[in-house]
Amino acid sequence: MMLTTKGRYAVMAMVDIAMHGNNTPVSVADIAARQDITVPYLEQIFAQLRRSGLVKSVRGPGGGYLLVRPVDETRVSDIVLAVDEPIKMTRCREGGGAGCLSDKSRCLTHDLWEGLGQQIYQYLRAVTLADICARRVPVALQQDSAFRIRAEGC
Repeated sequence: MMLTTKGRYAVMAMVDIAMHGNNTPVSVADIAARQDITVPYLEQIFAQLRRSGLVKSVRGPGGGYLLVRPVDETRVSDIVLAVDEPIKMTRCREGGGAGCLSDKSRCLTHDLWEGLGQQIYQYLRAVTLADICARRVPVALQQDSAFRIRAEGC
């Protein structure tokens, strides 16, 4: 899985609102300028975020977007999923039961990739906007000595 710019920009925009909003609407133009994202692209993203109930819009002078939920209840996974970014590593169809191979069977590494997708989702689900704003996001995993031994033996 590679998160597209839409998913990354959606998270950036939501963090921008969390940091600059202070319970007042934040304009798309201000977010665009601070985050170096085009206004039309942000408007598309905010339409999806609004439909998903993560932000609400305020019209008129001084208008913009507000977070619907508190920052400590807004998870990165919710933001990514709101802009239709699937968090999966396999090429199998969701809920179809069939595998990704031409004979509808699962490939040999299906469980590996499915497990990785679940780990990515759990990580994004564990991080909130509050965590990002407070710089409490883990950036590296602790190295496992057993893994190092195996890796060195390859």
